[in-house]
Amino acid sequence: MPIKPGTVTAKGRETRRRIVAAAAQLMFERGVADTTIEEVRTRAAVSNSQIYHHFADKTALVRAVIEHQSNAVIEPQEQLFARLDTMDGLRQWRDFAVARQRELNCRGGCPIASLTHQLAENDEPARLQLAHSFARWSAGLRAGLAAMHASGRLRPDADPEALALALLAALQGGLLLTQLGRDTKPLETALDTMLAHIEAQTV
Repeated sequence: MPIKPGTVTAKGRETRRRIVAAAAQLMFERGVADTTIEEVRTRAAVSNSQIYHHFADKTALVRAVIEHQSNAVIEPQEQLFARLDTMDGLRQWRDFAVARQRELNCRGGCPIASLTHQLAENDEPARLQLAHSFARWSAGLRAGLAAMHASGRLRPDADPEALALALLAALQGGLLLTQLGRDTKPLETALDTMLAHIEAQTV
């Protein structure tokens, strides 16, 4: 049985973190369906009893992986979200996204999108959890654009929510094509096109 909330020790938290990190990496490399608990146990260097101490089954582990990957993707961007109320801030966010893909040699795409492709059609709770992750991401983008709108730097008829959604969609499409071509040009083009669209609505 998994342990009850509030009873986890510091050592237990570290063990859980190691298990989730190992599972996340394996699922990113091989896919959810092809990752076994045994492989996670070996990668994390833990026992089966330690895994089942924290997770009732693979489904519970997948839920934890979704949370882990969502935090890993979104949290590094949170400082940038506060600067998205200017075109300079938007360009810094764009440069961050492109630089990250270069660091990864354009491999892997978006970890949240990867999980979505694998789980959305067959696991409704996972689909809802992933949808929440994308909503959280979109909200970060929207907050900056809403601040730009409130300050008068965007035209009154501009829609920060629609712009944030389009910006996230451009990012996701660009990441997919960048992964396929092992070249950041599609990502750069998609984001630059959206930033030009946003800049055209500035005053």
